[in-house]
Amino acid sequence: MLAALGLDTTTETLYRTMLAHPRDGVDALARRLSVPPDEVRRSLDALSELALIRPSYEHEGELRAVSPDVGMELLMARQRTELAAQQLRVEASRAAAAQLIADFADLTPRAAYPGVEQLTGLDAIRDRIAALARELTDQIMTFAPGGGHNESSIEASKPHDAALLERGIRMRTVYLDSVRNNQPTVAYVNWLTELGGEVRTAPELATRMIIFDRRAAVIPVNSEDSGAAAVVLSGDGTLTALCALFEHVWASAQPLSSTAAKDESGLSAQEATVVRLLAQGLTDDAIGKRLGVSPRTARRSATELMERLGARSRFEFGVRAVQHGWLPAKA
Repeated sequence: MLAALGLDTTTETLYRTMLAHPRDGVDALARRLSVPPDEVRRSLDALSELALIRPSYEHEGELRAVSPDVGMELLMARQRTELAAQQLRVEASRAAAAQLIADFADLTPRAAYPGVEQLTGLDAIRDRIAALARELTDQIMTFAPGGGHNESSIEASKPHDAALLERGIRMRTVYLDSVRNNQPTVAYVNWLTELGGEVRTAPELATRMIIFDRRAAVIPVNSEDSGAAAVVLSGDGTLTALCALFEHVWASAQPLSSTAAKDESGLSAQEATVVRLLAQGLTDDAIGKRLGVSPRTARRSATELMERLGARSRFEFGVRAVQHGWLPAKA
């Protein structure tokens, strides 16, 4: 009962026993508490430090427990003193932190343009994302290209995702269609959906992007190496365009639980994207990166599509794709 005031169970029991049996010595108290005498002596030292026992005025060499009303007031006064000291330490730490932030701000390079903050290195990018996430009040919108996630990264992100959803933040994420074949990512998406997150997939995403409360967006400088550098965009016009891009992709993306739909030519969205990328002359490696799959998977998809049209080369495939309505005819 008195743990909040600094007494452990044995010490509190000893104090109560001494109040009830004021003439008991160490050995007698040890027998009553069924503990070794050394433990009684340890607890007596603790009571002495807290001023809850004093020498007897009547019997020299004996100790007496102070009355509960006096003892509890002493404990509470001690606790108030400790809280005041802790508050002073907190204030000192806050002042030191504010000074450190101010000193660091002087060393931070200013953005080259209004509404553009430059971030270099993965540490700086993650720190800024964490700061923006702490300030969220409404929603977060994410484009997550790159295919499925590994189990370690999923487990690392779960506590942060759960904390945001518990705060009532709306989370919308668009993954690539290829994650439908990645079991750890599918399991994670199902977990996230049960907590209230919203997830859809699209065959292709322009870039990795996170938009915070429609007031700031983080985008990598190089989509091939998203951890090297990024920019935080906060200009009204830029944010309006990026939010419109997200809403457009979100509207056409499919929930992970739905079956991939086919168009009038019998192509899934991912297959139609492969057709378009082949027509643009992209290599298997490039197509794989755009779709979040391995080059081998991209090559297999291209081969299957060529076989469906009976094409023996990619040039012939482009011609036949136009003939079958898979690609628009050039004017």
